[in-house]
Amino acid sequence: MSTIRLKNIKIYAFHGCMEEEGKIGSDYLVNLSVKSDLDKAAKSDRLSDTVDYVLLQKIVKVEMAVRSKLLEHVGSRIIKSIFNQVPLAKSIKVTVSKLNPPIGGDVEEVSVTMKSKR
Repeated sequence: MSTIRLKNIKIYAFHGCMEEEGKIGSDYLVNLSVKSDLDKAAKSDRLSDTVDYVLLQKIVKVEMAVRSKLLEHVGSRIIKSIFNQVPLAKSIKVTVSKLNPPIGGDVEEVSVTMKSKR
């Protein structure tokens, strides 16, 4: 089993339970790991035999654009969408981090990490 990683995908989005978060938005980082058997791609050198990281980034961007109250909801949608669009994906780990969260303290980020297997 091999892993394709996308590290620190930077996105501005509008998630959160407070009404203001839906209007003002915030900076987010998404980290993604997708495990798959990449032996065929290693031999064939064809994009169709691997997990396309351009598609993975697009999926993250699309799902992050849909407002959610909870980071857990966003992470779950990202995982479901990857499984629906990437047949070679065997397991997925995604971390969604909100930078400078409005929680009344000096906190650099809050994050949720979710994992799932096919």
